[in-house]
Amino acid sequence: TALTQTAVTIVALPAPEDFVPRFGAAYAARDAAALARLCADEVGGLSLTGGWAEGRAELERLWAADFAGALAQSRLVTGKGRLQRLAGGVALVQQRFVLSGITDAEGRDAGRLGAMLSVVLAEGAGGWLAQSLILAPLA
Repeated sequence: TALTQTAVTIVALPAPEDFVPRFGAAYAARDAAALARLCADEVGGLSLTGGWAEGRAELERLWAADFAGALAQSRLVTGKGRLQRLAGGVALVQQRFVLSGITDAEGRDAGRLGAMLSVVLAEGAGGWLAQSLILAPLA
């Protein structure tokens, strides 16, 4: 379902189960705009590099900078995940990933890294969009 918000065409997801595959595809393509389109206009987001964004446009800029820098050559492998449907058209998605190809500030390979994606999705008239998106490294 297409919604037009602030001059950006948003394609809301038909179901919360669709989030992880779409996120993975956008990540693999290094498509910051596609990642942002999974989110509500007022989304709050934390990237793997520790950057925080408020709003879809800021989140897109943050992901674009990460894809141009430390995450430029990174690869994402999907691990164990879970979906919890909460009351009132809200869902929580938690998905583990293993990333490789991340580079440090000097351009050296930082090795493999475990990460957790935690997303709060809300259902609107046009479908499901992320309200909060956090991708954080695991110890």
